[in-house]
Amino acid sequence: MADAAPPRQLNGGKMPNGTRIGGTRKAAGFIPTRRLEALTDAVFAFAMTLLVLNIELPDDFDPKTTRDFMQGLAGLSDTFIAYLITFLVLVAFWSGRAQATHEPEMASPSYARATLFHLLWVTVLPFSMLAVSRYDVAGAVWLYSANMILLAVTGILISRATKRDSGREDAGDGRIEFGLLIASAILSMLISLISPDYAMLAYVLNFAAPFLRRRVDG
Repeated sequence: MADAAPPRQLNGGKMPNGTRIGGTRKAAGFIPTRRLEALTDAVFAFAMTLLVLNIELPDDFDPKTTRDFMQGLAGLSDTFIAYLITFLVLVAFWSGRAQATHEPEMASPSYARATLFHLLWVTVLPFSMLAVSRYDVAGAVWLYSANMILLAVTGILISRATKRDSGREDAGDGRIEFGLLIASAILSMLISLISPDYAMLAYVLNFAAPFLRRRVDG
């Protein structure tokens, strides 16, 4: 009797329904990963550009001397701090995505959903920054912090989907970076109940991420 025909393979050796080939799990293709990467780059670039547009001098600002001008800029200190923190967070998220090396050629539905929801909260970030820089109230801080937490949570979902789709347990999960961002956001919310003016300083904790990463990896 003739041998049974081998199972049908798709996409250069990938099996239907995300089965395993040679011990490595291949996720069922949903959309080319490169298309999501292109969209991600565009959304991050657009969001970063919108951030600086939120830095505005008052319409009635009319300095007569250099001192008046510098005092006017000093009045924007909260906006500059919010801008710097938000920009650095976006840079960290984008660079983490750009350095990912274990993403499959075809993105699974779970990976695509996580990425799109992540980009949703990226696009909301300029508005959150505008609110927290313009209004010194706890509610604005909570809005910004919630945005940060949702960014971190969707980042975790992307990392888990990458591990699952690539079948590699050594794929970086960013748990330290995401954990610090969530912790600093919660701390910022708590500080805002006492002094909203100093709530944004909680995000300085995120600068400790590289040191913690080296200690864990070492």
